[in-house]
Amino acid sequence: MESQKTLSSSFASNMATVQSTPTNISFSNYLQSLSQTPHRLRKRMLATWTPDQELNQVRLRSGADMMRKLKWYDLIALGIGGMLGVGVFVTTGPVALKTSGPSVFISYIIAGISALFSSLCYTEFSVQIPVAGGAFSYLRVTFGEFIGYFAGANILMEYVLSNAAVARTFTEYLCHAVGENPSSWRIEVDGVAEGYNMLDFPAVALILLLTLCLCHSTKESSILNLIMTVFHVIFFGFIIIVGFSKGSARNLVEPGGLAPFGVKGVLNGAAIVYFSYIGYDSVSTMAEEIQNPAKSLPVGILGSVLIVTGLYCLMALSLCLLVPFNMIDKDASFSVAFEKIGWKWASNVVGAGASLGIVASLLVAMLGQARYLCVIGRARLVPSWFAKVNPSTGTPLNATLFLGLCTASIALFTELSIILEIISISTLLVFYMVANALIYRRYVVISHNPPSRTLLFLVLLSSTAIGFSMSWKLDEQWWALPVLGGFMIAITAFFQYKVPSVCQPNEEWSVPFMPWPAVTSIFLNVFLMTTLKARSFQRFGIWAFLITLFYVLYGVHSTYRAEEMEVGVGEIPHHPSIQQTKLDIQVL
Repeated sequence: MESQKTLSSSFASNMATVQSTPTNISFSNYLQSLSQTPHRLRKRMLATWTPDQELNQVRLRSGADMMRKLKWYDLIALGIGGMLGVGVFVTTGPVALKTSGPSVFISYIIAGISALFSSLCYTEFSVQIPVAGGAFSYLRVTFGEFIGYFAGANILMEYVLSNAAVARTFTEYLCHAVGENPSSWRIEVDGVAEGYNMLDFPAVALILLLTLCLCHSTKESSILNLIMTVFHVIFFGFIIIVGFSKGSARNLVEPGGLAPFGVKGVLNGAAIVYFSYIGYDSVSTMAEEIQNPAKSLPVGILGSVLIVTGLYCLMALSLCLLVPFNMIDKDASFSVAFEKIGWKWASNVVGAGASLGIVASLLVAMLGQARYLCVIGRARLVPSWFAKVNPSTGTPLNATLFLGLCTASIALFTELSIILEIISISTLLVFYMVANALIYRRYVVISHNPPSRTLLFLVLLSSTAIGFSMSWKLDEQWWALPVLGGFMIAITAFFQYKVPSVCQPNEEWSVPFMPWPAVTSIFLNVFLMTTLKARSFQRFGIWAFLITLFYVLYGVHSTYRAEEMEVGVGEIPHHPSIQQTKLDIQVL
C-alpha cells in the first residue's frame, strides 16, 4: 500500500513537472512542426487511452479533483431540470406552428424513444468510465483521439448555441410574466442583418449570473436546481390540468387534421425537438462529482429521460388542446395560449414559471459544457488552461468562465430561429457515434474478437440506415423500405449469432439485449438526421471544417508534444492495481 502511495505521488510530481515545463514555441519551431503534420496525424489520430488512464492519469492534469457530493436524486433533478425548460418552452411552439401541427406530441414521443436508446448507450459508458468528459471520453478510449475530439467539439457547439437560444426565450417569457412587450426589452441596431439586429441584454445578464453561480460550487448549484425543478414540475402539472380541462379536442383536428404537414412533418418535428434531450448528456458529465457512479448514473440518466419524455408529451398535447396549431405563438407559446382563452392572470403565471424552468435548464447545461471543455483541455487538444480545477471550489473555473462569455455573446444578438437550424444535427451525430462505439467496445475491446467483422457490420448497418432514410425522404422506390429494413434486421441477427459478446464479470450495469438497443439508436439517429434541412448540413459542414482545421493546426501538435514530454520525464507505466486503488478511494 505504501509503495502504491509512493508511485502515485511520484506520478503526480511528474505531471507537475510536465505542466510546469516551458511550452513557448517560436514561429520557426511551429513551422517545423507543421512540416511533420502527416507523421503526427498518423501517430495521434487513432491514439487511445485505457479507461484506467482516463480515470487517473489524465484526471491528474486538472490539478485538483472535483468534489464528490452528488447522489442519485441530484442526478434525476439535474436531468429533469436540464431538459424540461428547453423542450417545452423553446421548441414546442415553433415546431407545432411550422412543422408538425397538433401532432407535435408524437414528435416528442419519437424523439424520446430515440433518446432512450441513446441514453442506454451513454449509461453503460458512464458506469465503466465515470469521468467528466461524456461522449468525448467514451469515443476517445474507443476510436481514438480525433473521433473523440470531433464529437467533443460538436457537443460543445450544441451546448453553447442551445444555451444561447434558451436564454433569449427567457426574455420572451419574463416579459409576459410582467406584462411587457419583449421588443421593448431588446435594443434594435440599424445596419445589421435581420436576425442579428436585436440585442438581448436580459439574456446576457442571466448567463453571466449563472456563470458566477457555477464557479462557486457544484453542490450548491445542484441544490438550487433541485428547488427550481420541484416548483417547475408542480407548475407543469397546473398547465397540463388546465390544458386537458379547458382545452378542446376539436383543436387537435381543426384546421387540417392531426398531422396537417403529413407523416414527414411529424418526423421532421422529431428531429428538431431532439435537441431538447441533450440534458441527460449533462448528467453523464457529472460522473466525477457523484458519490457512487455505478449505482447512481443508471438511475439518474434513464430515470430523467423517461420522466421528461412523459412530461414533454403531456405539455405539448395540452398546448394543442388550448388553441388551434395555426394560432400558436412561436416565441412565448404557452403564455399567449392562456391569453387567447381569456386567462390573462394565468398568462403571467405561465411566464414566471417558464422563466424559472428556463433558468434551471440553463444551469444544468452550463454545468455540462464546462466539464466537456475541462476534459478536452486535459487531453491537450485545447490549451491546458481550460483543464484547471479550482482547489477551493472543486469546479472547472476557467472553462466555466470562458464558455459563459461565449454563450452570452451569441445570446446577445442571434435570433432563436437561426440557432435552431444547426443544433440538432450535432446532437444526433454524437449520439450516433456513441452507439457505434458501444458496439465496438462490447464486441472487440472487451470480448477480444477480431475488429474486422464488427467494423464491417457497423459499415453495413450505417449504409443500410442511410439508404432506408433517403428512400423515405425522396419518396422513390417504396419497395426499398421493407427490403432495407429487413436487411438491417437480418444482418443484426447474423452478427449477434456469429460474434460472441462477453461482459466483464465486475460490471455492475450494462445494456441488455445487445446489440439491438445500440442498433436501434444508430438507425433512429441516422433517420432523424436525414429529415433536417440542407441548410443545417451546410452550416454543420462549415463547423466541421473549422474544428478539423484547428485539430490539424493546433490539437495534434499539442498532444504529440505533450506525450513526448511525459515520456521524457518518466511517466509511470500502466499499473491497473494502483490506479484502481485511487479510483476506489474517490468513489467510496
